Amino acid sequence: MNVNEVVSHFASEYAGYKIDPLDDVNLFQSTNDVYPTALRIASIQWIRKLSDEVSKLQESLQKKELEWDMIMKMGRTELMDAQIISLGQEFGAYAQAIARDRWRIYKVEERLRQINLGGTAVGTGSTASRKYSFRVIEFLREDTGIGLSRAEYPMDLTQNNDVFVEVSGLLKALSVNLMKISNDLRIMNSNPFQEIKLKPLQKGSTIMPGKINPVIPEMTIQVSLQVMAYDSSISYAAASGNLELNAFLPLIAYNLLNSLEMLCNTVSIFRTKCIEPLQACEEGCRSHLDSIVIYGTALLPYIGYEKASDLIKKSNYQKERLKELLKTDTEMTDTQIESVFSLEHTSTYR
Repeated sequence: MNVNEVVSHFASEYAGYKIDPLDDVNLFQSTNDVYPTALRIASIQWIRKLSDEVSKLQESLQKKELEWDMIMKMGRTELMDAQIISLGQEFGAYAQAIARDRWRIYKVEERLRQINLGGTAVGTGSTASRKYSFRVIEFLREDTGIGLSRAEYPMDLTQNNDVFVEVSGLLKALSVNLMKISNDLRIMNSNPFQEIKLKPLQKGSTIMPGKINPVIPEMTIQVSLQVMAYDSSISYAAASGNLELNAFLPLIAYNLLNSLEMLCNTVSIFRTKCIEPLQACEEGCRSHLDSIVIYGTALLPYIGYEKASDLIKKSNYQKERLKELLKTDTEMTDTQIESVFSLEHTSTYR
């Protein structure tokens, strides 16, 4: 209504006679079809920006995958030593997750292109001419450059806001992946791991000189948590509509557009301030490779799980002692034993 009054004021000055905000400016329109149409257009514009930023992040992660393909490191499950992988493989997995986000976000634009403009109050088109309903969408397509189309069933789009829940859900999925990657980077950057080195961006503490905090991953995590919270609010708001209208669409719009804007900015900062300047610490990666767990896994084809587990315990988790036990307590040859401890098995799945 405020927009109508502003438009009518300037239109009246231009025309030289009174233009009424309701009878003229608001002709054939209702808040109930204008507002969701505006939200769909704004969402598409932000989605295009976000899709582009996510694509750039995917490319940056893929560059790290290729650059660090030959840097071997300890892979971990449940924060415990597991199997040897390459640092490149780790970042390749991140790139795959972000690639899915990019594709989902890119495709969801299609779900927003149908609009209910011309449906007026409840989607039936009451008080609006049929000619207007089609012409106004043509003007919008020209103005926005977006392939908008008239809804097949305008009443549906007036009542139901599940498409915004769908979009928000995809933003939540992206946030989940960003948060997971950010937490991984914090771990790999910290003592005792020190497998990567984050770019230092600010002093970490007023009383601990030299302490540098992982501020960009932490910022990314906080934004991700906020987007997840917004998603819950959007879901509840969309479910709270009654009969022919959802009175809580302003809350959906506020949370959805905030999520899109925050993620656009965050993905860009995360890429340029964290991923692109990220350095590999080869010495740190190598220092964790000499793990008894890896040798135990390599022994499985030769002596089985129970025997390997028993000998590892007897060796008190010491590599040299384990070698001696393999020579005295098993039928493995010296060549087989050396093969296990040379880590040749680590490249089996590469």
